[in-house]
Amino acid sequence: MSPFSARVRRRELLKAGALLSASSMLAPFNLSIAAQPDEQLELITRAIPATGERIPVVGLGTNNYSVTAAEDLAMRREVLERMPKLGGSLIDTAPAYGRSEEVLGKLLADIGNRREFFIATKVTAANEDLAGGKAMIEESFRRLRTDNIELIQVHSLQGLDTLMPWLQELKGAKRIKYLGATTSDDRQHTAMAEAMRKYRLDFVQLNYSLDDRESASTLLPLAQERGTAVLINVPFGGRRGSNLFSRVSGKSVPTWAQEFDATSWGQFFLKYVISHPAVTCTIPGTTKLSHLQDNQRAARGRLPNAAQRKRMEEFWASIG
Repeated sequence: MSPFSARVRRRELLKAGALLSASSMLAPFNLSIAAQPDEQLELITRAIPATGERIPVVGLGTNNYSVTAAEDLAMRREVLERMPKLGGSLIDTAPAYGRSEEVLGKLLADIGNRREFFIATKVTAANEDLAGGKAMIEESFRRLRTDNIELIQVHSLQGLDTLMPWLQELKGAKRIKYLGATTSDDRQHTAMAEAMRKYRLDFVQLNYSLDDRESASTLLPLAQERGTAVLINVPFGGRRGSNLFSRVSGKSVPTWAQEFDATSWGQFFLKYVISHPAVTCTIPGTTKLSHLQDNQRAARGRLPNAAQRKRMEEFWASIG
C-alpha cells in the first residue's frame, strides 16, 4: 500500500468510527444521512484497476491556475490548503494550461503538503517530435518541483504512438506511477477506443456529464472491459462548451435529490458523473474555497442508483 493510499484508508477508518459512535448515541432515532454533518458522511473512493490503489472520486482541475496576481494566488493557495482536509487528493494539470504547473509547484512547496496529493499532468509530441515530448516532461518535473509524478497522460492523443515507449520507460524507472491518454472531444472517441485497445493504459481521461453522455455508449464500457481507470473532465461543461449551471439558473434542486445526498446543483451534476460504475474520479475546475467545499461534498454519502440516474436524465430532458 502506498503512503497516499494508507492516508486515505486511515481517514476512512477514522470517519467510519466517528459515524458508528454518532449512530449509537442517536439510537433509537432514525436520522437521515442527508441531514448529518459533512464529516459524518462517508468518503467515496474508487480503486485504480491496475494496482488496487484507492483515490477519492472528486478531484481538482487547474485550467484556471495560470495566474500572477497576489489575490488570485491567495485564493488558489486556500483551495490547495483545504482540499486534503476535505478528503480530496487528485489534481489534474497540463503544460498547455499556461503557468498552472508552475503555480501548483510553488504553492504546494510553500504549503508543504505535496505528499497529500495525487498529481496528474500531460504531455504531447507535436509532429511526432519525441525530443520535444521528453523536454516537456522534464519541464513538468521542474515546474511541479517533484521527483515523481503519479500520472502522465498524452494530451488529446497528440503523439501517442511516439510517446508510449518513452512513458513505459519512465514508468519502469518509477519516475511516474501510471500512464494514460486524454480527450475532451466526442470527435476523438473513435481514436481513443483504438488507443485503449492497442495499449495497456492505466488511465483514460474523458468528457462526460449529464448533458454529454456520448462516452457512456462506448468508452466507459470499454474502460470497464479493459480494466482502465477513468478521469472525467468538464463535468459541468456539457456539449459544445455549454454550462450546465446556466440551464438551471433560478431553479431549485429537486427535493428527491436528497435521496442521494445532493443539496446543490454542483453536487447533483457531480454525483451523476461519479455514480457511473466505470468512473474513478472527476476533476471539476475549482479556484474558490466555497466551490471546493461544495464539490468535495459530492464525494460523500450516497450516490444515485440506476433508477435515480434515469430520473436525473429525464429531469434534465424536461427542462431543456
